Amino acid sequence: MEVGRYLENDVGMSSPDSFTSINPADGSALETYPAHDQSTVDRFIDEAAQAQRSWAARPYAERAEIMMRAAEVLKSRTDELAELMTREMGKPIGGARGEVTKCAWVCEYYAEEAEGFMADVARPSDHAGAWTVYEPLGVILAVMPWNFPLWQVFRFAAPTLMAGNTGLLKHASNVSGSALAIENVFTEAGLPEGVFRTLLIGSDRVEGIIADPRIAAVTLTGSEAAGRAVGGAAGRNLKPSVLELGGSDAYVVLDDADIDNAVSKCAAARLMNSGQSCIAAKRFIVTAGIYDEFVARFVDELASYRIGDPMADDTDVGPQARLDLRDDLHQQVQDSIAAGATLLLGGEVPEGPGAFYPVTALENVAPGMPAFDDELFGPVAAIIRADDEDHAIELANNTEFGLGGAVFTADVDRGREIAAHRIVTGNCFVNTACASDPRLPFGGIGISGYGRELSEMGIHAFVNAKTVAVAAEG
Repeated sequence: MEVGRYLENDVGMSSPDSFTSINPADGSALETYPAHDQSTVDRFIDEAAQAQRSWAARPYAERAEIMMRAAEVLKSRTDELAELMTREMGKPIGGARGEVTKCAWVCEYYAEEAEGFMADVARPSDHAGAWTVYEPLGVILAVMPWNFPLWQVFRFAAPTLMAGNTGLLKHASNVSGSALAIENVFTEAGLPEGVFRTLLIGSDRVEGIIADPRIAAVTLTGSEAAGRAVGGAAGRNLKPSVLELGGSDAYVVLDDADIDNAVSKCAAARLMNSGQSCIAAKRFIVTAGIYDEFVARFVDELASYRIGDPMADDTDVGPQARLDLRDDLHQQVQDSIAAGATLLLGGEVPEGPGAFYPVTALENVAPGMPAFDDELFGPVAAIIRADDEDHAIELANNTEFGLGGAVFTADVDRGREIAAHRIVTGNCFVNTACASDPRLPFGGIGISGYGRELSEMGIHAFVNAKTVAVAAEG
């Protein structure tokens, strides 16, 4: 399978001489970045492999000191980095500032916890002693998308580097400025040369890098198609991979739910990052007893969100990241309506410049429609009526995706049971929106990917869990 063909929509074009960032709010060109030629890429890989040995030999305290400095650099440059993300992919500025803050948090978390996570674990056995010992794998390639230009990278980089690995980043081509800024943050923090590098390359060169014997493993955040391509390439080369892919997250609202809370949390979860999030709520499955009231209030809440200039502090929803992505989203809406969905809000491409799309709500959504079956990566809510709790859970599980979800009910024990054992997904929350947290494992199942990021699982994703045993005497 040709990796580049499936990565282009996620992370950029094939074989460019340069990358030009386009402001999706007005279509203006921002900056052009020369692509790295093959000799430069080869040198960066070699430097990463050489640097890994000395980096892994450093005490955890030294690595932690640098990671803490990275957190401080992020905090000191919050406005600058937030504005860069907003210009490159249209993220509302308030959310962009929050993203920088969260990146600082994940750096601090692993600086504080990595040594404990990587400590030898004693195991009972017939030997005099037995342990699990965690060792870094080497150079890790990260293929990252545009929707959270900093967070997606730092949630990989902080645990991976603290484990003693080195990292190479192939970021989405439309956020090349953000990609270089991340490398600059680590450089300013004192990270040794070669420990973290950004590769400005086309998607068609990813497969060759995965195959390079100096690369130990690969991680991807992106679409299902990109995941199949990258995971397949890793498998063919017998290298570990972690894939965090798309989602069609179901939010189940039961008859006894607090409607005020459910409406507020569901709307915010659908429109986070202008709807461009793998774990943004996608399908809203509401039981019959409160369906009409919930829908009326939910649509009003969605309509209250302000669409506009992403640089304005009072903007809730900015443009989509690219015109082609906006047009693909609109086609999914149109196809769902043609298949029987009812348009309650939005659904028309606005006139004027930029990749804006209105907040949109669809009712009477059913299996077989794009709004039910596929990931809608934008501000479109799919509302589905369920007869009762069992029917709601059946509808929630009627998907190949399995990334996130939520349950809203006044009975917390009941909600926990549903979230824990009845909805099939990697993350499921009760009475609140699904969100990532450095302290909690994060990842999906099914076509939403495999492996886990964050928590102790995130740092163990790219280590060799080695068994060491000492013979008993006598």
